[in-house]
Amino acid sequence: MALPLQLGAVIVAAYLIGAVPNALIIGRAAYRTDVREHGSGNLGATNAWRVLGWKAGVAVLVLDAAKGALAVWIATLVHPGAPADTVHDWFLIAAAMSAVVGHSYSPYVRFSGGKGVATAAGALLVMTPLAWVILLTTFLVVTFTSRMVSLGSVVIAALFPLLVLVLYADRTPFIYFAFFAASLVIWRHRGNIGRIMRREESKISLGGRRGAEDTEEEGSTR
Repeated sequence: MALPLQLGAVIVAAYLIGAVPNALIIGRAAYRTDVREHGSGNLGATNAWRVLGWKAGVAVLVLDAAKGALAVWIATLVHPGAPADTVHDWFLIAAAMSAVVGHSYSPYVRFSGGKGVATAAGALLVMTPLAWVILLTTFLVVTFTSRMVSLGSVVIAALFPLLVLVLYADRTPFIYFAFFAASLVIWRHRGNIGRIMRREESKISLGGRRGAEDTEEEGSTR
């Protein structure tokens, strides 16, 4: 298969994989709840946690991350290459970005979705495993200390390019991707950043499902 056809196939496959709305599927199948009608309305792990509880949130988190990992893994099969092979690296980046776009703008749910952080994290597990371990640790510490997933997401987004510069300095495409991805994540969280600075950002519950008052409060921050 010619290189452009390989790349096109990877992009389409990654987009359709990333577009699977796990939060919606789990919410409807296990809880008879459409998470789009509650909380922030996002089809992501954070809103699933807030609306359905921590078990659903963790399940959505794992499945959304698996989408990104699967998309990048397929790219490695379509165009195998040695580490630091520029074309190979760009295939991985194309798969990662397509999966995140699919998650954020899913054709299965009228091009709505989530912010793509978990899907991006799954892709990074395959692409940059050393950085991934540090990012995961940082995310967990920040998130469970502050109880704000948005803060954890913004912190690791800012940290990611620095880690790539140190750990993957010989893989130029990854450096470009890291700065682009970090900028995108921070931009998509600009509303959250404003609420964090005003001390108005909603916090996740570490227990069961949130009550009606919490859900209504979160809904007001859409």
